[in-house]
Amino acid sequence: MLSVTVYSTPACIRCKMTKDPFTTKGITVREVALADNPAAHEYVTTDLGYSEAPVVVVEDGTGQDHWSGFRPDQIARVAAAAHAEETP
Repeated sequence: MLSVTVYSTPACIRCKMTKDPFTTKGITVREVALADNPAAHEYVTTDLGYSEAPVVVVEDGTGQDHWSGFRPDQIARVAAAAHAEETP
């Protein structure tokens, strides 16, 4: 089953706008506050190369599905894939 990690910053409306649709669609969202977690900040900026929040990492086993910013197209894609997994 897919799960999603959203790396966020305080008072970030784009972070909330990213998390809410996943939750509404029944997709598990793990939120990591970048301001409180230096290791997460290092991962997002150095390993993934992003400089703006939110950063979304889809836990699908590949380690390759991630993006930065509010991306309704990506949210819809992941939600469709999650629901396709649930359908036998």
